[in-house]
Amino acid sequence: MTEKTDTARRARMGLVAKAPPARLAALMAGVEVPGFDWLRAPEVGGVMVRGRMGGTGAPFNLGEMTVTRCALRLATGEVGHGYVQGRDKAHAERAALVDALMQTDRAEAVQAQVLDPLAEAALTAKATRAAKAAATKVDFFTMVRGED
Repeated sequence: MTEKTDTARRARMGLVAKAPPARLAALMAGVEVPGFDWLRAPEVGGVMVRGRMGGTGAPFNLGEMTVTRCALRLATGEVGHGYVQGRDKAHAERAALVDALMQTDRAEAVQAQVLDPLAEAALTAKATRAAKAAATKVDFFTMVRGED
């Protein structure tokens, strides 16, 4: 896998993992899903979340987070993996299906039908959050007094 395709795969898997499960299910309803076999059926577990002070300091353990993961192989041979926050096994399955389908000749259709609407919704949500934050912004300034 090249660096460009690896980066694109990371971006789309992040988009699918962060998508609201109901929205992803609605978008996937129109996608023809081929037969598949489980390599790893959806399972719930925990992962340690790490952080860094200021983004550059020494790493520390922040706490644990619940995740659901799975892996599947389409009948045509492509392998898809899904990791999502929480305990939603159907969401993890859909994420793995998107991952596998994006490796097939139907990738453009999946991009247009599933990923593009999710990306547009994510950008809209980000812009809405930014506008709400900007509305609460306070500009502090120092007034110069004539005593100096």
